[in-house]
This record gives sequence, structure tokens and C-alpha cells, in this order.
Amino acid sequence: MTEPTLYPESGFRRLRIELAYDGTNFSGWATQPDRRTVQTCIEEAISKIARVDVETIVAGRTDAGVHATGQVIHVDVPEEMGLDDLGYKLNRILDEDVRINKIDIAPPAFHARFSALRRYYEYRILDENKVIPPLARLNTASWYRPLDVDLMNHASALLLGTHDYAAFCKYREGGTTIRTLETYQWRRDREGYLVADVVADAFCYSMVRNLVGAIVCVADGRKDPEWISTLLENKERVSDSLVFPARGLTLYKVDYPDAAELLERAKKTVARREEENN
Repeated sequence: MTEPTLYPESGFRRLRIELAYDGTNFSGWATQPDRRTVQTCIEEAISKIARVDVETIVAGRTDAGVHATGQVIHVDVPEEMGLDDLGYKLNRILDEDVRINKIDIAPPAFHARFSALRRYYEYRILDENKVIPPLARLNTASWYRPLDVDLMNHASALLLGTHDYAAFCKYREGGTTIRTLETYQWRRDREGYLVADVVADAFCYSMVRNLVGAIVCVADGRKDPEWISTLLENKERVSDSLVFPARGLTLYKVDYPDAAELLERAKKTVARREEENN
């Protein structure tokens, strides 16, 4: 793993930026050739104001179609670049499906990815083939069968802890699938939507959507809860047919330690990832 840059180069300062986006018309966060991505849009907007090319580092690299209301990035910009009304200026440049919510000068050793303690995701489902209202269609997945919330929570609890989640992740060369899942809990809100809170130190590619698909198999009666434990133990890849749609998934929060602990957290994260990959 490449050693992360924990401090900006001489003549630059690091910004911590919180942003939100509707992922519907994006091919995910990360820059891709000839594709519209959130990273490309953000970097182009900042570069236009900074008058130099910039590179952003993100807390959670969301997939195509996944949304965010509490994404965090850092970017190093020239010290002489003015920060007055920077958020307003960026939002004037950006399309309306990306919004800058907050900009701060980052504390020393802040790294958006490696300093993070945990990421928070929400997944929304409307079951029993109920009609999804037009304003909810972009952030809610549909399911044709009724789903038992108690069964969902029973099965979800079997996934908590530190495990190798290879069965629930798409393979990426050089990437670890060992994660610590701290929270996976379902509730039905007042309007009848099923809402999952999923919290972990980090997530691998398509992990949340695979976790949702597996739990739905239990909740609608096709599988027993013990099937979840078997998947986890055997590391058998869940069929792609069980990967739930991206539109139901939203990254809504990222936790960081106090400023004095940022450097130590980043070093620990890098060391752990290197150990897991070896």
C-alpha cells in the first residue's frame, strides 16, 4: 500500500470538506475515463478556483448510483487561495446534484480516508410491491414480498463483529475483505419504509448491498438465518442476483477521532491494511 500523504506540501494547506450528492447520474465517486463521476466534478470545480490541478481524497468511495449526505474529503490547495465564500463559489460551479455543505481548514495529519474511525450507511426498502412515491424513487429500493423486521434483525446480528466478509464483497486485487461491522439494524419507519443502519470501520466493494440482499433472503422466507452464518464461515460469494440496487443506499456520516489522535489513527489504519493484505 502506498504511504498516505498526511501533511500538505510546502506552500499548500489542507481543507476538510463535507458534501452531499444524488448518485443517480454518476458512475460512482472515483474518476473514470469518459464517465461522469463525483470526484471529477469536485476536482474540476476546485481546480478552477485554485488555478492549479488538485486531487481529492475521500472517506468512502461510493459505487455508481449510491448517494451521500455526509461524505468527507480532503484536498490540498495553495496557501494564497482565498477561502471566503468558497463553498458558495463551488456550489455556483457544480451541478445541483452535488452540494458543498461545509469547508474547514483541516487539523494537522488529517486524512479523510485513513483517519476515519467508521462510516455510516442507510438502506431503504419498500416491500410488498407497494408503490414508491415519485419523490422517494431515487433513494428507495422496491421488493415484491413482505419482509419480517424481526427476522431481519435476528439474521443481521449474526454478521456483527470482525470477520472476513469475502462472501459479501466483489473481489478487488490487493484489497482486504476483513472488516469490523459494528451496527446492522433494521426498523420500519412511520411511512412503512424498511430502513437499515449499517456501521463499520470501512466497507469493501458492494458490501452493504450484498448484506442487504442476503438478509432479504431470510426475511421473505427463502433462507434460514443459519444460512447467513454459513456464508460468513465458508466465504462463499453471494450470487450477484442478491445484490440490491444502488439507489437505496446512502452514506450519511463519517466519524473521526479528536485532532490529537488523527496521526495515530491514520498510521494504525495503514499498518492494519498492510498486515491483512500480506
